[in-house]
Amino acid sequence: MPSSPSPGRPRRLSRAHLRQDFAASLVVFLVALPLCVGVAVASGVPAELGLVTGIVGGLVTGVMRGSSLQVSGPAAGLTVLVLESVRAFGLAGLGVIVLAAGLVQTALGLLRWGRWFRAISLSVVEGMLAGIGLVIVAGQLYAAAGVTAPDGGPARLAALPAALAGALADPRAVASVAVAAGTVLVIVGWPRLPGRVGALPGALVAVLLAGLVTALAGLPVATVRVDGVLAAVRPPDSAAFLLLAEPAVLGAVLAFALIASAESLFSAAAVDRLHDGPRTEYDRELVAQGVGNTLCGLLGALPLTAVIVRSSANVRAGARTRASRVLHGVWLLVFAVLLPGALAHVPLPALAGILVHAGWKLIPFRGIVALWRGHRGEAAVLAATAAAIVAVGMLEGVLVGLGLAVAKAAWEASHLRVDHTDEPPQDDEPPQDDEPLQDCASPSDDDRPPHGVLPPHGAPPAHGEPCPSPHDAPSPYGLPRPPAVGVLRVRLSGGATFLGLPKLLDALEALPRDRPVEVDLSGLHHLDHACRAAMTAWAERHTAAGPHPVRLPPFPDPHAAPAAAPAGP
Repeated sequence: MPSSPSPGRPRRLSRAHLRQDFAASLVVFLVALPLCVGVAVASGVPAELGLVTGIVGGLVTGVMRGSSLQVSGPAAGLTVLVLESVRAFGLAGLGVIVLAAGLVQTALGLLRWGRWFRAISLSVVEGMLAGIGLVIVAGQLYAAAGVTAPDGGPARLAALPAALAGALADPRAVASVAVAAGTVLVIVGWPRLPGRVGALPGALVAVLLAGLVTALAGLPVATVRVDGVLAAVRPPDSAAFLLLAEPAVLGAVLAFALIASAESLFSAAAVDRLHDGPRTEYDRELVAQGVGNTLCGLLGALPLTAVIVRSSANVRAGARTRASRVLHGVWLLVFAVLLPGALAHVPLPALAGILVHAGWKLIPFRGIVALWRGHRGEAAVLAATAAAIVAVGMLEGVLVGLGLAVAKAAWEASHLRVDHTDEPPQDDEPPQDDEPLQDCASPSDDDRPPHGVLPPHGAPPAHGEPCPSPHDAPSPYGLPRPPAVGVLRVRLSGGATFLGLPKLLDALEALPRDRPVEVDLSGLHHLDHACRAAMTAWAERHTAAGPHPVRLPPFPDPHAAPAAAPAGP
């Protein structure tokens, strides 16, 4: 039996692997084809540019090392940002932005910053996806009805009910909505069919059925406009590169680089959980994504990212090596060269239905419920990120989410908890089971009173009775002893920074001054200079004002090296 490859070493291409990769590549091609076209149309660019990006993702990014089974191409997650860039800067400006973003990604990968994208808060990423999903769903519902969507997320959401209600009075709009609704139903229901029929990609089946029904019934719906791949490819000219001097364009470049990188590397982590093959090399994957986007920018095409829908289909289809994603790019190239006219029979409402379903899947409903139950602060960051994306824009929404996540992390890092417990006096503790009770009726010779003198306040206890507690016995002068007091233990946990000084000092100064106090610092993960000085000054005041000193342990040295672990036997 052959041994499985090491998780960090790519598999060798064998005949068995090649057969599996060949079959998987056909599945990925059938999944990717309608998505490439749909994302392009939703982004406001020619449908052929979606195919170009898919081809680059297969033939260029697919060849490079990084994530062996992850498939790249145009993604619904960047639809909103692409549409905004096309409207603001045109197709030539989009090419320059994608090219510059690819160079940024390549540089970050070469600088080995790929792993740091994994440090982005998951609530920000899910909020970003939720906001993108809401914008896509709202925009594509207008496209399904055949009406123009208003600008701005809030206006688009507010006018949506009236737009859909008005579409019911127009026969053309009714037919368009019916085709889109039927597409969504087929996508959702097709995988539930038994046997090999249900294994076909639901999106592809939905597009084929929508085109067939539209042609046979003569439905008055719009279809994809086809001009040819070569006519659609328009590299940016030299004048377009002057746009890089504009701050808005530079902001778009950073947004593309950040969002595309985060989406690709989060997708890589998710794909790694689906198989037992080689793990993702994040820096190499970021370089591969950057090279692919640089080429897409030079061709004036859409940006590419790793897409979880195609990647998971690749893994489920039995792919073993990078050959499956490279072959999927070959099939896209063959289709773009030999059958581009077939796109002219694809109804636009069917593509809108595909994007409505894709946008709906981007909204992490289960994740939102889980966060609300366990981490409401994270849920608030997610909701704020999504709301900002819908209300303002992609870049602004992501920046709002990152700012809130950093502020939340800073607050939690400086959050201080002060607990105090009362410990009983040591003398009041009962004797242990193995400790014999002292017989007070048989005192030693040294403790016997002189002959004829009774102990104060009466005779000693009878033989066999235990000695009373020292605090129960009278003093030699006949006065009652003062009651025993237990130690008041104060435990600090969390982070003690200057932000928590008011809470810390209020808790310490409220402690009674007639009790011994012992401070426990073992629960602190950070203690800054302000808190050190404040605690030292409080301990001196508290000790001077009461009968018992404060037991304050030595403060940890922030510059001291951690103690070495003891050597084993």
